[in-house]
Amino acid sequence: MTMGLQVAIDGPASAGKSTVAKRVAKKFGYVYCDTGAMYRAVTLAALQQGLSMTDTEKISELAKQIKITFQPAEPEQRVFINGQEVTRDIRLPKVAKNVSAVAAIPTVRQEMTKQQRQIAAEGGIVMDGRDIGTTVLPHAPVKIFMVATAHERARRRYLENKQKGITTTSLEELQRAIELRDQKDSTRKVSPLTQASDAIRLDTTNLTIDEVVAEISKIIKKTEKHLA
Repeated sequence: MTMGLQVAIDGPASAGKSTVAKRVAKKFGYVYCDTGAMYRAVTLAALQQGLSMTDTEKISELAKQIKITFQPAEPEQRVFINGQEVTRDIRLPKVAKNVSAVAAIPTVRQEMTKQQRQIAAEGGIVMDGRDIGTTVLPHAPVKIFMVATAHERARRRYLENKQKGITTTSLEELQRAIELRDQKDSTRKVSPLTQASDAIRLDTTNLTIDEVVAEISKIIKKTEKHLA
């Protein structure tokens, strides 16, 4: 019996990575680690302390002090900072607006990468983010790079928000925000959003969540068989 594989799922904002990663983890009995939520948690903590987003030293210090934990739950897993639940707060627009700046701080990334590698050390993990296959888990045997058009990603986020009762942002605004986020993530100096050379590119624009999960499951099973 194998311990399970490390599965790295990368891609731009709102490509559906988290939804898919959670389902894949559940299907294989793997642990799910939401790395984006970790950066959002650091951003939220910095905003709560009134720190300037340019104060990289204080934000880095804060990243080392806070403990981010996850708890499985439906419909989404719960996120905690030092034992206090922040599941909804980390999705607020002010956090979304500032998370790219925080995620670009080298020392913050180092700290989060360290924590993520500790979580993944045992294997049997699905981790999603922007630089999992390239930086965090470069030796993961399964690497997926999920993409979709900016319009489709905005549409998905809009429907998701609507379900959660968040109706303050229009579809057009979401698309603009996503395009801006793509640009920031792809051009940042530290761990930019790039596809690992050995990652499988999966365009999900015209696929349902079930179809994406099925595709990734096939890849995992094939890899398990190959490594057995």
